[in-house]
Amino acid sequence: MKITRRLLTALLTAAPASAFAQTAADWPTRPVRFLVPWPAGGLNDIIARSFNDKVSQSLGKTIITDFKAGAAGRIGVTEVAKARPDGYTIGMGNLGPLTIFPSLYKQMPYSVKADLIPITMFAASPLVLVVSGDSAIKTAKDLIDAAKAKPGVLNYASVGPGSPAHLTFELLKKRAAMDLLHVPFKGTNESLPAMFAGDIHAMFDTLPLALPHIQAGKLRALAVTTLQRVPQLPDVPTLKELSLGDDEVVTWYAVIAPAGTPQPIVDRLYKEYTAAAGTPEVKKMLTDNGLIYIPNTMAQFQERIAQETARWAQIIKDNNLQLDQ
Repeated sequence: MKITRRLLTALLTAAPASAFAQTAADWPTRPVRFLVPWPAGGLNDIIARSFNDKVSQSLGKTIITDFKAGAAGRIGVTEVAKARPDGYTIGMGNLGPLTIFPSLYKQMPYSVKADLIPITMFAASPLVLVVSGDSAIKTAKDLIDAAKAKPGVLNYASVGPGSPAHLTFELLKKRAAMDLLHVPFKGTNESLPAMFAGDIHAMFDTLPLALPHIQAGKLRALAVTTLQRVPQLPDVPTLKELSLGDDEVVTWYAVIAPAGTPQPIVDRLYKEYTAAAGTPEVKKMLTDNGLIYIPNTMAQFQERIAQETARWAQIIKDNNLQLDQ
């Protein structure tokens, strides 16, 4: 009989607790590999190392931050999904690979539900609706009014079809019943100069990337996508305040483990990463980088994934965005 990943997960789940009792009780007895599915040197790197340093201290064993970039995070997440479920290979999960890509790509190398355990969201980045600092548009209402006055004339940028910024703007378009042209770029290194030059009228960007330009006056923030205002932009309203939606949209960073990882180890990981989020050093790192921490239980986080997956799936379907690879 062929042992598939799904069958293995079922067997591990069905096994008596005593089968893993010694492993879970002794864990960890050696370093733990934390796989980041993005290149070293960016924000994912900073976040992972900050948390892993604290968790290493608590566990008494090193958390080795390893990088496996490629396919917008899918390669690294696949490696976590296929790893031995013993607590010694865990990793970072993000909004795209865990909630958007399952609907965006026709072929996926892993199943979030069958192959992974989402443990906790330990950091989040609000999205900010921005226009150029010298734009005549001063508020979100101004943007909506201008778009409705000239349907299809104004445009907005994103870092590519199916990106959180793209899908969030499509969500806003639907809520506000306005029509703007989507202009995809390869990255913010291209979209921001286009906005500064006046070629792009609006876009959603992550707070860490947008904040320095907002503070310098090169961008104007119109709204944030969190349910409450963010401390870095206390004067900027939320979309909810503006009656433009009740759903929170943030890009997030989470701990994931292979399906079948013993529950005591999963519980310990949840405890340690949650505790790390409350330390002064990690709090400062989050604030300095335009990030926030949203308290969440494991059940709440997993329900969030289910809800966000359904929301993005509908937007992807409505816009016929499915990609081959």
